[in-house]
Amino acid sequence: MRILIYILITVCSSSLFAQQTATSNNANTGKYVLVIHGGAGTLNKSQFTPALEARYKSGLDSALLVGNAILEKGGTALDAVEATVKVLENNPLFNAGKGAVFTSEGVNELDAAIMDGKTLAAGSIAGVRTIKNPITAARAVMEKSEHVLLSGRGAEAFAAVQGIEIVDPSYFYTPERWKGLQRAKQRDSLDQLKKVGQTAYANELDEARRKDKYGTVGAVALDTHGNLAAATSTGGMTNKKWGRIGDAPIIGSGTYANNNTVAISCTGWGEYFLRLVMAKSISDRMEFGGQSLALASETLVMKELPALGGDGGLIAVDKNGNIALPFCTEGMYRGFIKKEKQGAAVVKDILIFK
Repeated sequence: MRILIYILITVCSSSLFAQQTATSNNANTGKYVLVIHGGAGTLNKSQFTPALEARYKSGLDSALLVGNAILEKGGTALDAVEATVKVLENNPLFNAGKGAVFTSEGVNELDAAIMDGKTLAAGSIAGVRTIKNPITAARAVMEKSEHVLLSGRGAEAFAAVQGIEIVDPSYFYTPERWKGLQRAKQRDSLDQLKKVGQTAYANELDEARRKDKYGTVGAVALDTHGNLAAATSTGGMTNKKWGRIGDAPIIGSGTYANNNTVAISCTGWGEYFLRLVMAKSISDRMEFGGQSLALASETLVMKELPALGGDGGLIAVDKNGNIALPFCTEGMYRGFIKKEKQGAAVVKDILIFK
């Protein structure tokens, strides 16, 4: 018994030491990284005008600059990802917060998650209709409750008690998302079309409906103290039914952060990311399989995800500041900003298509 207790203490102590070592990797070097995404899968390059592309890039740039302002002053990765995602939630161009898509009932149901790589603390909410910034509510769940995931009316009641801004559901309405719902409803006749032999038209509708499954925003960061954090927020799938919840608020699937490995935020067809436990699977391949971030993320996103029938992408930053932005769709709204060391120039890039 004494030997067993000693072994357990040794294992726990080793794990704690590894966590503390990861925390101090970049301490006092001035190095930081912030990576963001605004969703994957809904893009069609042939229909993208220069003016529309400029609008999306401006939205991503605004979010990056907010997070950068926090990190360059020595702020935490956790603060940076929350603030960055809030900017995207407030921008109607993206499927989160103000720009969320509609359910089959004609309402907006929002999901969000956040995770602290230093402590492995996490919080998420799902299926809420009145919380202006779901990512802030997710952080409150992490820091001010004993739970990890709250949903629906309970999550809204909790947010109200915490003083988080509550809005009328009409706040989330946007004409473009409403039109998208009407198009999706028209495509509900897809199966009937196949039955009567209109296969070509049915396949065309199937591809259009497939693109409505995507839309998420997220941020991952490594701060100057060597800590990682991840945050994800979404309105889910256009025309979703029966309280559907995707991967975004599920810790380990759509959102994950661990100082020993990586911080990840996913976007794509959530049902498949859930089955692959996408974010945690990448982390485990790095921690226990010795794989690099590039190899682990490329394998999951570019091979295993499409092999299963899904698609999408993710953003990631590992404990050493390496980033990955793989996606197997036509495009993914994405960008990063980073500083290699104290006194170095800030590097920034924003991309949409391959």
